[in-house]
Amino acid sequence: METRRRRAPGRSAGGRSARSRHKGDERVRPQGLTYEQQEIGARYETLRRTVNDADISAFVNLCGFNEPLFMDMEYVATASVFKGRPAPGALTFCLSEGLIIQTGLIHGTGMSYLGSEIRIVAPVLAGDTLGVAVTITEKRETKKTDRGIVTYRHEVINQRGELVLEATVRRMIKRTAPAA
Repeated sequence: METRRRRAPGRSAGGRSARSRHKGDERVRPQGLTYEQQEIGARYETLRRTVNDADISAFVNLCGFNEPLFMDMEYVATASVFKGRPAPGALTFCLSEGLIIQTGLIHGTGMSYLGSEIRIVAPVLAGDTLGVAVTITEKRETKKTDRGIVTYRHEVINQRGELVLEATVRRMIKRTAPAA
C-alpha cells in the first residue's frame, strides 16, 4: 500500500499552525462562499481531529459494521494486518466531511451534495489525527441562475503527513442573486 507524505493540514513544516493559502480566507467562516466566490485553484485547510475508540465503536454500532475487524480486538491482534484498531473507510470520509463543514465554506450556500469518487489510500487507526486539504478544481453554471456546480479535491492527511483518503466531491452551491 503506497502512502504519500504530505504536511498535515493546519501545520507548517515546524509543526505550527499554517496560514491559509487563499487570500482573505479564515480557518472558520461565518458565511459560506457563493458560487461566484469559489475560485478554481483555491485551497483551504481544516482544523484537525483525533479518531478514538469511542468514535469507531459508535460508528460501527450505528451503521451495522459488525465485522470482527472493527469489533474484536483479539481478532485484530492475531489475524489482521493492522497494528491497532482500524476505522472503517466510510468513517474516515464522514469525519473529513464534518471537518470541512466546520470550516463554514458552504454554510448557507451549500444546496446539495451531488456525489463523489473516494479512494482509501492508507488505514486510519484509533489515535490517528486527521485534517483535510480542500482544493476547488472545477465549476460550472447550470440552467438555473440561482445555483452552480463546484467540484472539490479532498486530501485527508494523518499526523505523520501521510495521505489516507482522497476524494473528488461535487456540490450544488448558491449563486449570488443577479442585480435587479
